[in-house]
Amino acid sequence: MSLLTFKGGIHPYEGKKLTMDKPIEVYLPKGEMVYPLSQHIGAPAKPLVKKGDRVLTGQKIAEAGGFVSAHIHASVSGTVKCIEPRMTAGGNKVNSIVVENDGMFETIEFKERENPLENMEREELISVIQEAGIVGMGGAGFPTHVKLSPKNVDAIDYIIVNGSECEPYLTSDYRRMMEEPQKIVKGLEVVLKLFPNATGIIAIENNKPKAIQVLKEAVADNPKIKVNTMKTKYPEGAERQLIYANTKRYINSNMLPADAGCIVHNIDTVVAIYEAVYLGIPLIDRIVTVTGDAIVNPQNFKVLIGTNFQELIEAAGGYKEGEPEKIIAGGPMMGKAVICTDIPITKGSSAILCMQEDEVAACEPSHCIRCGRCVAVCPGRVNPSKLSKLAELSKLDEFVEQNGMECCECGCCSYVCPAKRHLTQTIAATRKSILASRKK
Repeated sequence: MSLLTFKGGIHPYEGKKLTMDKPIEVYLPKGEMVYPLSQHIGAPAKPLVKKGDRVLTGQKIAEAGGFVSAHIHASVSGTVKCIEPRMTAGGNKVNSIVVENDGMFETIEFKERENPLENMEREELISVIQEAGIVGMGGAGFPTHVKLSPKNVDAIDYIIVNGSECEPYLTSDYRRMMEEPQKIVKGLEVVLKLFPNATGIIAIENNKPKAIQVLKEAVADNPKIKVNTMKTKYPEGAERQLIYANTKRYINSNMLPADAGCIVHNIDTVVAIYEAVYLGIPLIDRIVTVTGDAIVNPQNFKVLIGTNFQELIEAAGGYKEGEPEKIIAGGPMMGKAVICTDIPITKGSSAILCMQEDEVAACEPSHCIRCGRCVAVCPGRVNPSKLSKLAELSKLDEFVEQNGMECCECGCCSYVCPAKRHLTQTIAATRKSILASRKK
């Protein structure tokens, strides 16, 4: 039987051996905690606390600023120092609640669910998920209660849990699958309760055979859930490619997964759903991989949201030899290079990647040689070379006509380009400009 996959894609160095066999280690922060009010797509959250207020772990400290928004909860106990703009991994300053961590980790009372899942109504489950402040934890940060509220509930055929983790170096989802498979299954069962016509799929790349076996054993007694094995290829975990590989259904930039009868969740997201519904715990932590050849002891940490990047790097043993040339929030393909490490872990933080050498900066771009490699690997089936040239010339109308908005910014074209042209960055900047002008 052939493995599930899509057209295009690349096979970059995986780098997962550094941490894939490292069990999740719980890390409790010592320094101040920073909670940006925009950790999600949509309106910023609105503060519910002020300077001088004492907060407890699990307490809601900011409420959603609209339907497409998300609540924020304190992950430690302590005192609110201030509410001010703080730097984030995105490179911009975001209004944030800063809490002085008292190290006591006093919590509010988390109420475990008493009502059996089968007796809970759809509205009740959505309300619990919304109240917990859950968002997509694969990086996009789309509020989960919004994703779970499509126009036509009966038209949803598949709930896909993204266990591919195709981004190099990242192993946080893998460790979650290995260590807490039942939480994943129970979280998926909650989502399936919301969509009576849907089948659950846990999609995993074939470079994770142990995780595939563990999850197959975990779903053995549930006929509504299956584990699919996909071909190891980047970007197998991108939403469009994941949906196509598992259902042969296609979506474009003007569609949502729900338009193709699908809803896609990250591994950490379904675990957060389980903890909210079964244990009454809001989203206050996540798994983060701290890795790279500049790190003394690469590790997977269970981290409280708001923890400082530098503090977590030091928990992994710090740097081997001075400051690394490049630090990336996320993976090397779609992550963002950061200019400092005095930034907080947010709901969308999957990894901190520290590299001794900046190989990309060392390469000087040259003229396109028209080899066609970027076209061959593009999962969006567009011509990156042509799009980047149109972007450089500011020919925006022609950029759109040539399907420039279908780029998923995966980085495959830049990776294979022998001329080392900054194709992805150029196209991404133009897409961002066009989307901003459309909003106006």
